[in-house]
Amino acid sequence: MEFNEPRIALNRIYTKRGDGGETSLVGGQSVGKDSPRIEAYGTVDELNACIGLAAVSAEASNLATLQAILLRVQHELFNLGSILATLPEDVHPNQPRVTDAEVAQLESEIDRMNASLAALRSFVLPGGTRLNAELHLGRTVCRRAERICVALARVEPVPPEAIRYLNRLSDALFVWSRWASAAEGACEILWQPNQAASGSR
Repeated sequence: MEFNEPRIALNRIYTKRGDGGETSLVGGQSVGKDSPRIEAYGTVDELNACIGLAAVSAEASNLATLQAILLRVQHELFNLGSILATLPEDVHPNQPRVTDAEVAQLESEIDRMNASLAALRSFVLPGGTRLNAELHLGRTVCRRAERICVALARVEPVPPEAIRYLNRLSDALFVWSRWASAAEGACEILWQPNQAASGSR
């Protein structure tokens, strides 16, 4: 599906219109910066920053396949933010969004990359490599974005594919973290309950 190219001119960065604690949605409506809708797309923006950090690390690790996937996901997250920043009645037919095609692509990548991984013997902890930790950080922010969108959907309309996308993306980030560690030849850190301070007493 082709979407309209953005027509944006960002000549001035600050406007001072938000100094009173309000901001504007795409349709022009003024809402509080602490509103559920702002929280939803603000968290998606935070997630995008996490993915960008991981993409830089993937490039540094010469993992071009993963880097390309993460760059695509960044564009998809911006499209998702565009829809979350727009009330349903103001959504343009050609406005960028995530669709079931993006969900299916994530599922395909999960299945393909997970097939090459050893079965898990325990839960895994973030770490072992910088990239692994960054992908896990993205996973946790993605889960939070999903929870916020679910909460928003209880009071305002949210496209169901938006929540499906975030749900699948968090699973993908988990698989990508394991795949990246395997590709870098790094051991995964497995959860060992008795490694706690109280567990050895």
